[in-house]
Amino acid sequence: MPSNRRLRCAALLAITIPIGIAWRTLPLGLPWFFFKYGGSFLWAVALYWFVAALFPALYPRTLAAIAALAALLVEFSRLVPQPTVDAFRLTLAGRFILGRFFSFKNIAAYLLAIALTALLDHWLGRSL
Repeated sequence: MPSNRRLRCAALLAITIPIGIAWRTLPLGLPWFFFKYGGSFLWAVALYWFVAALFPALYPRTLAAIAALAALLVEFSRLVPQPTVDAFRLTLAGRFILGRFFSFKNIAAYLLAIALTALLDHWLGRSL
C-alpha cells in the first residue's frame, strides 16, 4: 500500500510543480494578491506532496507537521545571512525553491496550503 501512495503523491507533486512554475512565470493576468500568494500556496502544496512521497506510511497529520516545519525553516532561514545560499536565492531556481524575502504572509499561505493539502490527502486515502 505505501508504494501506491508514494506513486500517487509523486504524481501529484509532478502535477503541482509545473502549475506553480506557470503561475509564477506566465503572463496569466492574475491580480497581484493571487499571483503572489497563489505561488506561495502552490510551493507549500508541492512541499507537502514531496514529504508525502518520501514518507508514504505516515499519516497526513504527521506529514503536515513535517511539511510545516520545513516551510518555517525555509522562511526563517531568509533572516540569517548565508552568502552561498543567498547567492543561490538570486537564481531562478533559488527564487522558486527558497524565495528571497521573509514574510509572515507567506507563512500564513504555507500553513493554509499544507493544512488543506493534508485534508485532501486524508480524503484521498479514505476514498481509495
